[in-house]
Amino acid sequence: MGRWIGALALAALTLAAAAPAWALDKAEMVKLLQELDARQRSSGDYQALVFIDAKEKGKADVAYEAVVYRRDAADKLVILFTKPKSEAGKGYLRIDKNLFLYDPTVGKWERRTERERIGGTSSRRGDFDESRLADEYDPSYVGEEKLGKFAVHHLKLTAKEGVDVAYPILEVWVDKETGNLLKSQDIALSGRLMRTSYYPKWQKLYSETKQADVYFPKEIQIFDEVEKENKTVVVMRAVDLKAVDDNIFTKAWLESKSR
Repeated sequence: MGRWIGALALAALTLAAAAPAWALDKAEMVKLLQELDARQRSSGDYQALVFIDAKEKGKADVAYEAVVYRRDAADKLVILFTKPKSEAGKGYLRIDKNLFLYDPTVGKWERRTERERIGGTSSRRGDFDESRLADEYDPSYVGEEKLGKFAVHHLKLTAKEGVDVAYPILEVWVDKETGNLLKSQDIALSGRLMRTSYYPKWQKLYSETKQADVYFPKEIQIFDEVEKENKTVVVMRAVDLKAVDDNIFTKAWLESKSR
């Protein structure tokens, strides 16, 4: 009997050691995601000049320039390409959870999915839009880890039922000290890793309408895990939080930019 009890005690100690004492519970993980979303959300408008450097296997590198407009309170987003000349006037419009692409060469609009490659690069709509992790995903705790010199929370996120997202599973690494997202991985339903993104630089601007700082990634490095040689770097420049014209968030405005 003594040996049996001793074995049970040893097993209990082993299990206790295996379960990390620092693990966040469900409420704490949801709060972490909510804070991550809130830090990036503007209660007013948002616009940024964006440079996108795309490297694809077997193709010459392409540098794009675009202007991004957001109205987070209304879930509206516009991405207007201005360079190179072959892409100028092409644009994306997100309204009422629908993403549309306008191609000025044919003068037509097409509805696109969340997995749309923006401008044919490795970027997606979510790389330019506000963060909605707490609304779209349920978290589970993987562990407290080191990412380079940073202590991070590693979470696995599973898409909520009925929510339209680019990928049903995400893994994210959040800096414990700053609360900034440092790394994310997009995973298909099959379990296949599709993209890995790094966020090495974050900046903040004070928003008068929000009466708080708005954080944004200064740079996103996106690695295609299917086509291993493909990489996209997104750099946000000239970010401004002033109000923009209501007409910008319309098909008519985007169409007028190509005339």
